[in-house]
Amino acid sequence: METVVISLGGSIVVPDNIDIDFIKSFYHLIASHLEKNKELRFILVVGGGGPARKYQNAYREITGKNNSDAQDWIGIAATRLNAQLIKAVFYNECKDPVVTDPTEELNFTGKILIAAGWKPGFSTDFDAVVLGERFGAKEILNLSNIEMLYSEDPRKNPKAKKISSISWNDFISMIGEEWTPGKNVPFDPVAAKKAKELGMKVILASGRNLENLSNILDKKEFTGTIIQ
Repeated sequence: METVVISLGGSIVVPDNIDIDFIKSFYHLIASHLEKNKELRFILVVGGGGPARKYQNAYREITGKNNSDAQDWIGIAATRLNAQLIKAVFYNECKDPVVTDPTEELNFTGKILIAAGWKPGFSTDFDAVVLGERFGAKEILNLSNIEMLYSEDPRKNPKAKKISSISWNDFISMIGEEWTPGKNVPFDPVAAKKAKELGMKVILASGRNLENLSNILDKKEFTGTIIQ
């Protein structure tokens, strides 16, 4: 059985409001790949997206504080709500409860396993790496609202160069090593260090480009960045 782990960015599931059209299309794409490959199963780890940012911002405005644990728990709650939605969408394929602790004893009895945030100090990217290790996946698909890694923020520097492949050491040097709630990086630093230790490969790609996602799943040429 081949297990594909997808870290599904909350920014594409709920960028501001719930993106119903995207979720419908994503469901049909995943279901079609399950249909044509009976030896395939997916772990989908869902991020917090717009709700996490809104509630974290509200907390800071109300209290004037910047407590990392408090903000992490808010973000975790958002991931769990989003994950319950995705589990409901995949009702027939997902037989097990949403995973909220990737280290506990787990069942994987269906074709889809849904996971959400765990505890402060760790993002859903880290959860994806831990679950990948547990279920024998050698790579993680990280789907977000960026198509690939750039040398700089392309919105600020139009001459920023696309990076199609990068080592873990160079990637970690680029993003730093510290995790903060809501940190805007393509892959969380704590998860990056764990993936490096495990010798895992991570593919960064646009979640909204479903044709490109299909190419990745079919092991065809795709647009994105490979970190290994």
